[in-house]
Amino acid sequence: MAMGEFQLTVQQEKLSYALSVVEAKSLHYFHDMPLSVAVVGEPGSGKSSFVNSMLGKRAGEPGAAETGIQTTRAKGYSHPTLPQVVLWDLPGREESCGSHVDRVNLNRFDFFIIVGCQDFQTVHADLVREIQAMGKRSYFVRAKTDLDLEASRKQQPSGCDDEKLLQRIKEDCAVGLLKESVTDPQVFLVSNGDPQSLDFPLLLQKLQSDLLWLKRQAFVSGLPAFSASVFESKKALMEGKIMLKALHLGFLGLQPVPGFSFVVAMFFFLKFRTQCYRVFGLDDTVLTVLARVAEKPVAVLQAAMTSRGLMYVILWRLLDFVGAMVMVLEYYLWNCFPFIGCWVSGSSSLITSYYILHRCLKDVANDTQNVFSRALEDPLYTAKLYATVPSAPEIQAEIPACGVYKKPF
Repeated sequence: MAMGEFQLTVQQEKLSYALSVVEAKSLHYFHDMPLSVAVVGEPGSGKSSFVNSMLGKRAGEPGAAETGIQTTRAKGYSHPTLPQVVLWDLPGREESCGSHVDRVNLNRFDFFIIVGCQDFQTVHADLVREIQAMGKRSYFVRAKTDLDLEASRKQQPSGCDDEKLLQRIKEDCAVGLLKESVTDPQVFLVSNGDPQSLDFPLLLQKLQSDLLWLKRQAFVSGLPAFSASVFESKKALMEGKIMLKALHLGFLGLQPVPGFSFVVAMFFFLKFRTQCYRVFGLDDTVLTVLARVAEKPVAVLQAAMTSRGLMYVILWRLLDFVGAMVMVLEYYLWNCFPFIGCWVSGSSSLITSYYILHRCLKDVANDTQNVFSRALEDPLYTAKLYATVPSAPEIQAEIPACGVYKKPF
């Protein structure tokens, strides 16, 4: 589904229907969707060399990533065989504050490959937490494993057990990921100098196996941002009605009945908010359908809404009682028509109503984004989308013994 098609669906229909349309699309529908894969890790971990290995290039060749220098800005490289996939070589992330990657907006990327060349470290844990906070996925690549094997063989020429060493390295990385609540760690041991050894073939097979789902997830994750323009147009439509409603409430506030402006203003506010909910697709009926599509309780979606509260409305509408008190004074103490009280009541009702209705509209527009994001980011919905991923081919026989194939996420 093109983003324009989705925006039109949101414009004409409700969020629940738009989400159902996306859900009904097969994985192959997202074949031509772009996917931005960020390669991140500490400085000197071999990120640029890893990117070159993924591209099938050697350092110094045209189109290859620069190696041997510290990367200071993100640079993208189109993958030669994976359609619409761009590998981004990012600056190194250091444990200290102020590192170059801190200035890179990680949210612009769809998927992450964390590259490390040592045991699982704090910098890796920080990256995992940031990636999970964005609701995105990652692989962990332990680079320069060949150097570990070489060092071990030199230290123990006769008693070196390569399999045990590789297993220890992989377990260390997996345990570090599990401590960060990664439910199914994807760990690959590679040698950037030899893409045919260790887990490199497995990594390529795994990425290719997950590719369509990753593209679908990237599309779904980007829906709130792409639908923002639609929500803005709906917001502009409702903003055109606020001044007329505020003038109407100001006129009703002129009525010489103490407290009348408060009652009528609350009635009109609730009516306006209900209208906003219908326009943006947040009324109870639509929320129920959306919750069913996203497979989560309605209360979870409602918890993401701030516009359902009335306390700030009541507090602001207490100003109406100033005019009511002046009316009472004019009626019972001065025995005259409450001209001053009517003027105070009407003026305060006009100003207060204008502010409250604007805030209500702003809150409902924000709630639409929040509810949509909450529905899409929920693990149950993500798992539901991923349930249609086809089984990966059996590739155990094609890789060295250190490679252990895992099911998709």
